[in-house]
Amino acid sequence: MVTTHVFIAVSLDGYIARQDGDIDWLLQRDDPTEDHGYAAFIADIDWIVMGRGSYEKVLTFDEWPYDRPVLVLSRQLTGTPVPEKLKGKVQFSSRTPAEVLADLAAKNVHRVYIDGGQVIQSFLREGLVADIVITTIPVLLGSGKPLFGSLTGDIDLTLLSSRSFPSGLVQSHYRLTS
Repeated sequence: MVTTHVFIAVSLDGYIARQDGDIDWLLQRDDPTEDHGYAAFIADIDWIVMGRGSYEKVLTFDEWPYDRPVLVLSRQLTGTPVPEKLKGKVQFSSRTPAEVLADLAAKNVHRVYIDGGQVIQSFLREGLVADIVITTIPVLLGSGKPLFGSLTGDIDLTLLSSRSFPSGLVQSHYRLTS
């Protein structure tokens, strides 16, 4: 069985990036002395599924940060070639979340990291997220790309844990209960 997991940072007012995709406000808060649990989280992940916006942001980093296979969900990129340096590391798809999980289950994948606002929202709308770890950064952006979008109904969550860090970050781990 494939389970999907979210590990993401948001501003206090709920944004994952500025409207132009900039995440400088997040990168400035990166404190190498604090362990926010990402290394332990990613160590248990088989595949990463992300949206085009997240993929394009990661492409601006000095080097590709993932040692797991990455599936980029994008109608725009489907049918375009994967950059040479990412062949064997990245695939593009326009399939639905349920179709993606069926494909990954056929490959004996168990744990999938879901990243990117639109992709997270689509998996949530289809009830396909097992749990969410949200790290809240103490900054107000006022506008930007929201983590959560419109829903057809409530999604109930159960708080599994919450902790704060000396830098002011607060991390909450929720299991979806509906």
